[in-house]
Amino acid sequence: MDFALNISSKKERERTAKEQEAQLIKACLEEKRWAQKELYERFYGRMLGVCLRYSNNSEDARDILNEGYIKVFRYLHRYKVGTSLDAWIRRIMINTSIDFYRKAIRHRSEDIETAQHKISEDADAISRYSAKEIMAVIQKLPPSYRAVFNLYAIEGYSHREVAQQLGITESTSRSNLVKARAKLREYIKQLYH
Repeated sequence: MDFALNISSKKERERTAKEQEAQLIKACLEEKRWAQKELYERFYGRMLGVCLRYSNNSEDARDILNEGYIKVFRYLHRYKVGTSLDAWIRRIMINTSIDFYRKAIRHRSEDIETAQHKISEDADAISRYSAKEIMAVIQKLPPSYRAVFNLYAIEGYSHREVAQQLGITESTSRSNLVKARAKLREYIKQLYH
């Protein structure tokens, strides 16, 4: 009996949460400041984390975050209620980060064969460090390497998708990933050895 009651309570909470989210979206679409503030604050931490992975520093990350939220509110009418709001906002933040990257740097292309010699295998080196330490090291990467590393290794895109997102070739994506990993190893060795 308790198990059935818990399932029923869980479903009720989920339904209530979806209804509240729909009301929040509606209020945001009506440009109610309290709703916009609530939506901003609800996702601020997670989205700042996304932006930090693509930026050089926390100031750039906040610029990307704010630009992303401008887009969130501008295009909120396109959001389909009932789908994952978190995923929808995350996608906007990633695209805004990519746009920021495109504005900040010209694409550099190098052949993957020249980068292949730079890699050495140490699969779990990163597992020894905290998220904050890893974030600091990732932010030291050049923007072209950081963007590819984030999209491929963290976000899970294929090299073809990374190439399309960044306007580069697949071989450049592979090359930049190899170089990013080599740079990360180098930075970690410098900082902690």
